[in-house]
Amino acid sequence: MAKCDKSDIELIRTWTLSPAMTLGSSVRAKGILQEVQARLPTVSKKSIILEGNEVILAMPATEKSTFNITAGIICAVMAEAENLPVIPREIQDILVIKTSERHRWLADGRLPSAGTRTVRLNGRARQITFHVFDPNVIKH
Repeated sequence: MAKCDKSDIELIRTWTLSPAMTLGSSVRAKGILQEVQARLPTVSKKSIILEGNEVILAMPATEKSTFNITAGIICAVMAEAENLPVIPREIQDILVIKTSERHRWLADGRLPSAGTRTVRLNGRARQITFHVFDPNVIKH
């Protein structure tokens, strides 16, 4: 009988993204994953993946305390996922519109902005600002 090494055992936890969270968009699902990763410590970011509509956390059994902390952060993001602002690429995928249509709809009031978000692009000094949208407006 083969001896099982303790380091071979993995801790795994899965969260399912509901249609209310993703609004039927795989781009939105990826955005939720990125929101989770943004809140995680650097050591945990590579331990989380998106497979279909499931967010999966997998770590070695030796990392139990880190696993529990990471799972807590993911649970917090999942609790607010339905209300996370919708970013431009997500809204375009959900509404099946092009960038030019999104700009036109924003200008004529068909697509109300919920504010703006400013981010620094990774590895660059430059910042960009873009409109975000309320997911509750999109649902109706």
